[in-house]
Amino acid sequence: MAMKTESPHLTRAFGLLHATALNISNMVGIGPFITIPLLMASMGGPQSMLGWLTGALIVISDGLIWSELGAALPGSGGSYHFLREAYGHQTWGRLMAFLFIWQFVLSGPLEIASGMIGFGNYSSYLWPGLSARGQQYVAVAVGLAALFLLCRQMTFLKKVTLTLWVGTVLAMVTVIVTGFSHFNAHMAFDFPPGAMAFNHGFVLGLGSATLIAVYNYLGYYDVCYIGDEVQNPSYVVPRSILYSLAVCCVGYLALHLALMGVVPWREGIGSNFIVSDFMERLYGRGAAIAVTIFVLWSAFGAVFALLLGYSRIPYAAAIDGYFFRPFAQLHPTKNYPRFSLLVLGGVSIAAAFLKLDQLVSALITTRILVQFLGQLFAIPLLRQKLPDSARPYKMWFYPVPIVIAFLGWAYVFLTSGWLYIKIGLLTLLTGVLVFFIWAKWKATWPFNPSQNSA
Repeated sequence: MAMKTESPHLTRAFGLLHATALNISNMVGIGPFITIPLLMASMGGPQSMLGWLTGALIVISDGLIWSELGAALPGSGGSYHFLREAYGHQTWGRLMAFLFIWQFVLSGPLEIASGMIGFGNYSSYLWPGLSARGQQYVAVAVGLAALFLLCRQMTFLKKVTLTLWVGTVLAMVTVIVTGFSHFNAHMAFDFPPGAMAFNHGFVLGLGSATLIAVYNYLGYYDVCYIGDEVQNPSYVVPRSILYSLAVCCVGYLALHLALMGVVPWREGIGSNFIVSDFMERLYGRGAAIAVTIFVLWSAFGAVFALLLGYSRIPYAAAIDGYFFRPFAQLHPTKNYPRFSLLVLGGVSIAAAFLKLDQLVSALITTRILVQFLGQLFAIPLLRQKLPDSARPYKMWFYPVPIVIAFLGWAYVFLTSGWLYIKIGLLTLLTGVLVFFIWAKWKATWPFNPSQNSA
C-alpha cells in the first residue's frame, strides 16, 4: 500500500514567546547601539531623548493598528494581505497591494542590509585595522550565515529565534544596569543654552530625531508577516506586538539615558562605538570586547528576524498571483519559501555595499506613504466589512490612535529632507504608473473589472 505524501505547507510553530522574541530581535538589532550618537547630533544635546518619546507615541499608535489588522486578517504577507483585503479584493486593493510590494522591493532589502552594514561597521572595534572593504565582506558573511540558518523548518527556527533574542536582551540589560550603577545626573542632563527653545530648528531637529527613533522601533509588526506560521494568531499577534513595543520603548530611553550618564554627550556624538567606549571607560577594553560581542549577536539576530519575516511577503503575493510565480515555491520537506528567501537574501547582501545613513532615511520615507499611511485607512474600511464577532481584537480609544499615527508619520516624512521626500514620492508615483501599465497588459481592474484573475 503506497504511503500518502503530504504537500508542502507552512507550519504553525510560533507561540507568544517566540513571536515576541522575533519582534524584539527585529527591533533592537544593532540599531540603538550605532544610532544614539546620530540621535544626539540631530538636536545637539540631551533634549534629543525627546525623539524616543515622539517616536514611541507614533509606533504605539501604529502598533494598535497592526494589532487589529493582524488579529482580524491573520496570514503571511502582513501589509500586503491587509491592504488587499481592506481596500477591496478586486478593486483598489489590487493597487494598494501592488504598491506595497513595489516599495517593499526597495525598502525591505535596505532594512535587512542596514543590519548587515551595522554588524560590519561595529566589528571594526574588535579589529581596529579592518578596512572599509573588510567591513563590507563581514556584512556579506553575516547575510550568508543568516540565509544558511533560515533554510530550515520553522520548528528549528523558533529555537534559533529564542536563542538570538536572549543575546539581544542581555546586551541591553548589561548596558542599562551598568550605566545606572555609575549614573551621573549632571552629565546626563547637561543641556546647552537654548536647548528647549521652540523654533524652526527645534522642529526640524526633533523630526530628524524622531525618524532615527522610528528606524530603531521598526519591527514590532514582524509577526504579521508570518501569520500562517503563528499559533492562535488572533491571540498571539496583538499581544506580541504590544509586549515588544513596551519593552523597546522603555528600554531605548533607558539605554540612551544610561549612556549619557557615563559618556558626555559632546563626546558621544563623535563615537562610532558608543557602547564599547562606554564599557571601556568603566571597566577597560576586556569588558568592552565582551559587550561588543553581545552587540554583534544582537545585530545578527535582527538580520535573521528580518529575513525570516520579509521572505514571506513575496511568497504570499505570488500565491495570490500578484508577484512572479517562482516566489510561491516551498521547500518540499522543510516547508519554507525557498525561492523568496534566497532572492531576498541575495538582494539584501548586494545592498550591504551601500552607506548606512543613506539607507535609513530612504527606507523609511519609501515605506511611509503606502504601508503606514495606507493601513490607517484600512481600519475603518475593515470595521465596515467585518462584524464585531469577526474582529477578535479592537484597538483602544478608536479612532484616536489613527489620528496620532497619521500626524506622526506625516511629520516624520515632511521633516526628512527634500531629497528623501522626493525619493518617497517618486517611488509612489512610479509604482502607480507601473501598476496601470501592468493592469492594462493583463486586462484586469480598472481596465477590465470583470476579469478577476491576476
